Amino acid sequence: MSDLLTTVLDAHGGRARWEEARRITARQFFDGALWSLKGHPGALNDVQITVDLHRQYVSQQPFFDPDHRTSFTADRIAVEASDGTVVEELADPRASFAGHDLMTPWNRLQLAYFSGSAMWTYLAEPISLTFPGVRTEEIDPRTEDGQKFRRLRVVFPDDIATLSTEQVLYVDGDGLIHRRDYSVEIAGNTPAAHYLSGHQEVSGLVIPTTRMIYSRDENGDKVAEPLVVSVRLEDITVS
Repeated sequence: MSDLLTTVLDAHGGRARWEEARRITARQFFDGALWSLKGHPGALNDVQITVDLHRQYVSQQPFFDPDHRTSFTADRIAVEASDGTVVEELADPRASFAGHDLMTPWNRLQLAYFSGSAMWTYLAEPISLTFPGVRTEEIDPRTEDGQKFRRLRVVFPDDIATLSTEQVLYVDGDGLIHRRDYSVEIAGNTPAAHYLSGHQEVSGLVIPTTRMIYSRDENGDKVAEPLVVSVRLEDITVS
């Protein structure tokens, strides 16, 4: 395991505590230009999210209907009623994005898949970086706004559904993840610069509460306008 990954795990509460915890729940708030662009303004804003830390599972509720929730796994997305009845589902959801670019609208199941894969990647980190098949290596550092960051390159295996197979994490002097760079494969490999802040300790885990996601230019710098996505978490619990 990379020395930098060990530093990250320690800074976010330690590997042992992450292995002990089972799931994170929170109240989730979404904003940014993406949701209107994709045809779903206000979607999944102010919902309850549950993320499993040891398998790819995310549920978000309500989903358009007060009685409906999403059920995301790596190879399936579904909408369920509160009693577990399947309202609609899609196997192999990633294949449905073939030919998409940033401007392509989504149907509701595609929205649920995007959000599920993104939020699992974000909230299961850093323990997910220790999963079988995930490769990590420290690469050259980068300075941004006068601050030097160590960088961790992450490559996910095919059996983990995430927005980008390859991602680069920027780690600050305290070992906290400050930024991630990736290209959204299901949106025509749109480049993104994703900033994390508001790190909060919850039951021994250190979890960022705010995320701001921008486009990225050919030099690797963020494009400040528009703000593509923002994510804010409140009432976080760990069980």
